[in-house]
Amino acid sequence: MKKNKKVQEEQIHNNEELDKDVFKRSTIKDLIAPSGIDVSNIDHLEIISNTKRYARSFFVSTLPRMCTFPELFRDMYLFGDINTSIYITPIKEEKSQNDLNRVINELETERIVAADRGNINRESTISQKRLEAERLRDEIAAGFNKLFEATVVATLFTYNLDDLDRSTKMLASEMSKTMVGIKSAWGIQEEAFQTNLPLMNNKITKSHTFDRNSMGTVFPFTTSEIGHPSGVPLGFNKQTGTPILFDNFHSSLTNYNMVIFAKSGAGKSVTMKTLVSRSSVLSGIESLALDAEGEYTIVAESLGGINVVLSPTSKTIINIFDIETETVKDEITGKDRVVLNVENKVEDVTQGLLTMAKGSTRSTEVNELTKQIIAETVAEEYAALGITSNPNSLYEQDNTAISRGEILSKKKKKMPTIGSWYRRLQAKAQENTNPDYQFHYSYLLKVMKQYIREYDGQMAYFDGQSTFELLEGAPFINLDISQLEERFARPLAQQILLSWIWEKFVKKNSEDRKKASKKRVLVDEAWMLLPYPEAVDFLNKMARRARKRNVSLAIISQRFQDFYEKPEAQAVLTSSDTKLFLAQDKSEIQYLKEVFKLSEGEANFLVTCQRGEGLFKVGADTAILKITPTRKEFEFVETNLNELAKKRRN
Repeated sequence: MKKNKKVQEEQIHNNEELDKDVFKRSTIKDLIAPSGIDVSNIDHLEIISNTKRYARSFFVSTLPRMCTFPELFRDMYLFGDINTSIYITPIKEEKSQNDLNRVINELETERIVAADRGNINRESTISQKRLEAERLRDEIAAGFNKLFEATVVATLFTYNLDDLDRSTKMLASEMSKTMVGIKSAWGIQEEAFQTNLPLMNNKITKSHTFDRNSMGTVFPFTTSEIGHPSGVPLGFNKQTGTPILFDNFHSSLTNYNMVIFAKSGAGKSVTMKTLVSRSSVLSGIESLALDAEGEYTIVAESLGGINVVLSPTSKTIINIFDIETETVKDEITGKDRVVLNVENKVEDVTQGLLTMAKGSTRSTEVNELTKQIIAETVAEEYAALGITSNPNSLYEQDNTAISRGEILSKKKKKMPTIGSWYRRLQAKAQENTNPDYQFHYSYLLKVMKQYIREYDGQMAYFDGQSTFELLEGAPFINLDISQLEERFARPLAQQILLSWIWEKFVKKNSEDRKKASKKRVLVDEAWMLLPYPEAVDFLNKMARRARKRNVSLAIISQRFQDFYEKPEAQAVLTSSDTKLFLAQDKSEIQYLKEVFKLSEGEANFLVTCQRGEGLFKVGADTAILKITPTRKEFEFVETNLNELAKKRRN
C-alpha cells in the first residue's frame, strides 16, 4: 500500500511539472488559437480546430433615413452565433462644417436644375434634404450636435456551410425589415474577420456618417434586470445607469394595468405625463385621463388631443344611460360578432344611481329594496325604447332602409336620461300600493331631485343627451372634473365617467389583439372613489376586464394605506402587473413593506428618495428608477398650478 501511494505521488508531481513546462513554452495565442484558419475562400473562412467551423463576415452597406432607439441593429446583435463590432470615430467640427457646406451647395445646384426642368417632385425632395443639412450644420455650430464616422462589422459562425448560407439569407432578411442593408465582405473576409476581433484594428474602410442622435441608436441600452426589449424610455436604472424601456402592452405581462403610489409632490403626475406623451409619440398609444385636479389640459393641447370640461356652469353633458354595441369573438366559431349587453348596462347604471342616492353622507337608508326599485326602473327605460339584446334595436328603423332584415341606414335612438328615469319613478310611486316600498319611493324622489335639470338641480350636469362623442384615434382625451365639488361631486363624476368611458372608449376595441388599438385609461387621485362601494366595485371590474380589450388601466393615488385598509379595493392591486412607488410618507411605508415584502433598504430608500425617484416593479422584477423629463417635456408636464396658470395667461 505504501509503495503504491508513493508511485501515485510521483506521477502527480511529474504531471504538475509537465503542466508548468507547457505554460512556460506556450504563449496565450498558442493556448487559445485554433489549429488554423483557411483563408483561401473569398466569401467565407474555415476555422480548423477539434471541430471545423465556418465564418462569414459582413459590413453594413445601407442605413435607413430615420432610425429608432434602440432597434437599429438589435436583430443583428441577437441573431444566433454572431459577433458584432462598431468602430466609432468623431469627425472634427471644422471638417463637418466644410463637408456640410459642400453638400448644401451641391443640393442647391441640383434643386435649380430640377426647377429648370419642371420636375416639381424632385425639387421638393431636394429642398427638404437641403433644409435638413442646414439644420444639422447649424446644430453642430451651436454645439448641440456632432458627426461621427462608424464602421459596423459582424461575423456569423456555423458548423455547416449550408447552414452558413441559410443563416446569411435569414440575417439579410431580418435586417431589411428595418431598412438596414448588409453585404458579405467578398474578397476581404480575412481583413473583416480581423477587424471583428477585440484588437481595435479596423482593416476595412466601409463607413457611414452618423450624427449624435442617430449614433445613440446603435447601442443596445437595455437592462437584463427589468424592462422590455421594446417600448418607450421611461427613465434610468440608478443601480446600473442604463435606460429602462417599458412596454405597457408586452406579452410577458399578465395584465396591462399599472398603479402609482406616492406622497404629494413626489412626481406622480410628472411621471404619468411623461409616460403618456412618450407612449403617444413613439408607440401610438391612445390615452384618456380622468383629470381630478386639472393638470392634464396642457398635455392634451401639446399632443393635439381634446379637452372636455365638466362643471356646474359648462354646457357639457355626460349621459349615464349611453350604451354601445361591442364586437366579441364567438367561442365556438372564432369569428367576430356584434352584441348589445343591456343586462350589464342596467347594472352599471343602477350602481351609479345608487351612489347618487346615498349622497355625500353615504346614507344607510338605501338598501336592497332601494336598489331593486332603481334597477327595475332603469330596465323599463330601455325596454320602453325597444332596446333589447338585439344590436339593431339600438337604432331607429326606417322601413325604406331595410334590406333582408339588415338596417342599411342607421340612426341611433335617443337614450334614456336621468330626467326620463325620474319621471318614470314618479309614475311608479303613484301606482305603488305596497307599503314596504313606499318609504323607498319617497326617499328616492326627494334625494334624486338635485340631479334633475327640470327642477334646476345643482348637480344636473348628468341629465340629458350626451353633448359630444369621443373621437376615435385622438392621441389624448382629457376629461377635466377639477371644477366640481371635491367631497362628493368629483367621486361621483369619476364613477359615472368610468362607466361612460367603458362604453365609448374601451368597448370599441376589438377582442382580437391584431385589430385592437392600444389604449390607456388614467384615473388620477383614485383615492376619492374609495368611500363609495359601488364606485370601487366598478373600478375592480374595469381592472379585470381591461386586458381583454387591449386597454391599460392606470391608477394614481397618494395614500396606499387607503387601498390597504379596504379589502374590496385590493383587487385593483392584484390586477396590476406594473407598480411604481415614488417617495412615501413614513406612515405609509409599513403597509408597503408588508404587502410587497420590501427589504429594509428598499423601505428606507422610499422614505428618503428625491422627487422622480422610486421603486419600479414589473412582474417579479424590481429596479430603482430615476425619471427625468427632457427640457421640452417640462414645458407641459409641470404640475405646479401657479406655473400652469401663468402659462395659460401667456
